[in-house]
Amino acid sequence: MQIPQRTDSDAVNLALDTIRIGKQTIVFNNSKPSAEKTAEDIAKANGIQPLLSGLADQALHALSRPTKQCERLAYCIRRGVAFHHAGLAQKQKDLIEQAFRDGYIKAISATPTLAMGVDLPAFRTILKDMRRYGPNGMSYIPILEYFQMAGRAGRPRYDSHGEAIMVASTEPEKERLYERYIMGEPEEIYSKLAIEPVLRTYILSLVAGDFTRTRSQIMDFFNKTFWAHQFEDMHGLESKIERMLQLLTVFDFLEKEDFMDASRFNNERYRATALGKRVAELYIDPLTANNLIIGLKRSEGVMLVPFSFLHLISYTLEMRPLLKVKVKDFDYVEEANARFSSSMLVLPPSAFDIEYEEFLASVKTAIFLLDWIEENDEQFILDKYGVRPGELKAKLDHADWLLYACLELAKMLGLRKQAAEASKMRLRLKYGVKEELLPLLRLKGIGRIRARKLFNAGFKDLGDIKTADISRLSILLGPSVASDVKDQLGQGISQVDEKKKGQTGLKLYVSN
Repeated sequence: MQIPQRTDSDAVNLALDTIRIGKQTIVFNNSKPSAEKTAEDIAKANGIQPLLSGLADQALHALSRPTKQCERLAYCIRRGVAFHHAGLAQKQKDLIEQAFRDGYIKAISATPTLAMGVDLPAFRTILKDMRRYGPNGMSYIPILEYFQMAGRAGRPRYDSHGEAIMVASTEPEKERLYERYIMGEPEEIYSKLAIEPVLRTYILSLVAGDFTRTRSQIMDFFNKTFWAHQFEDMHGLESKIERMLQLLTVFDFLEKEDFMDASRFNNERYRATALGKRVAELYIDPLTANNLIIGLKRSEGVMLVPFSFLHLISYTLEMRPLLKVKVKDFDYVEEANARFSSSMLVLPPSAFDIEYEEFLASVKTAIFLLDWIEENDEQFILDKYGVRPGELKAKLDHADWLLYACLELAKMLGLRKQAAEASKMRLRLKYGVKEELLPLLRLKGIGRIRARKLFNAGFKDLGDIKTADISRLSILLGPSVASDVKDQLGQGISQVDEKKKGQTGLKLYVSN
């Protein structure tokens, strides 16, 4: 491991030197903006590679509409360089990783996400930033994380050896890095089993799956876990398990909709209720399920709007981290809080409570999701919220999971109107569309952009398209897509629905 003193251009020069000797490198940064800036600096000095124009175009058009991030990535790829972080679309990340394996991309500037379990032909890893901003300000990264990043260099499949280089800004920092990372011992790994959301989920899953049926079996199971082995404090864990068992069985936990019941004989035998089994299958925290059910029941006396369900799922553990409310956001978030207060399914805490800041973050997260289903594109989301396309996809996936949980819970509770609303919201989130476009999305090959073109041209539903002249559809959709759409409608609407269902994995649940 080398630790040169750093100037601003040292990481860039090391990357360029790696390219000059015919090798490949990964430069690790502490943030997404830093990863993009470093990639751009390397690319400027590396020059255009004509053979990579096609690869750059694929990265540019990975989304329905290119964002500034897409344009920046394409600029770098044309010069044999790329950046890689969680904000990229999965298609772009796959493209970059494969092009790096194939030797077309010579340098990747990345965040530590690329350090976890990825086998790439990097001869040299350059650790540009050894500190990261966290709850207590800037602090050094863990030694285990350093090992992960350094370990990307010289993979056995590609090289006989590799080089990992930390870059220091001063001589004293160089000495600190040497003592901490070269001579230091890795941190201990600690079990997180005793964290309450985890413990609640696992206890319910064990009972629902009939792995354990009595209190003694539950305690025996957890006595064999890494947590019990590591801390040797089974008494402390047992007290937490007892509290979780009470929460899962007492009536007031779920407004008389408990997940488990217990009989006071045979060492206290437990069984999961039908509702408890479904919650375990959905793999959500039972406390989240509790809050979702309370919200669903409250909705019977509320005028439902799209914000209602979006905020209900945003105020859950599973949606964290929520979007932070910055000073510049406060006015519009508070305005939305007041505007939608009568349609909220979650009762707001007092403005003086410690939970109020998190509540406002859930409001901002719901507004962000609302902007998406109002057909604002990825660039709008990036500019307004700082949420990149890859992060947007991750949030939408979590939202879909929670809305599916709402749908299933509503069906079990006989709340058909709420089930229909949750199902509709899943489709709107998946495609990022207003409700008026949903009928057109039943067609295979029709997404948000084509559906909007059709709607604006006067095609409101499948009947309008079925009677339309194909030449007019061809102008809007192109000859191939227009012909395919006509073919689908010729098969009948029910068959069109089946084809679309197979494509999206979604089923619209409607009330009679």
